Amino acid sequence: MKKLILSAVVLLGTMSIHANVLPVSIDNKATVIIQSEYTEVTADAVPAAVKTALQTAYPGAKLEKAFVNEKKEYKLEISVGDQKATVYSDVNGNWLKI
Repeated sequence: MKKLILSAVVLLGTMSIHANVLPVSIDNKATVIIQSEYTEVTADAVPAAVKTALQTAYPGAKLEKAFVNEKKEYKLEISVGDQKATVYSDVNGNWLKI
């Protein structure tokens, strides 16, 4: 009889251990960056403030291509010597970090 009661206690004890397991929830967060579409414009369409800021920040830089989005932010592909870079500016010539 003692063995029957002891095995019942052990069986119930092991079942209660599994009942105490807490579910682990993992919060997945995704970051979505929506980039504005840029359309190509001619170098003449770039405002003078942007051109002045470009020559001030990068003396001797040559504007290869210019793009603009609906927020009037400019994406400028430039070359200085043999190096090429892409910089971003708003309509007032302030540099943007993208």
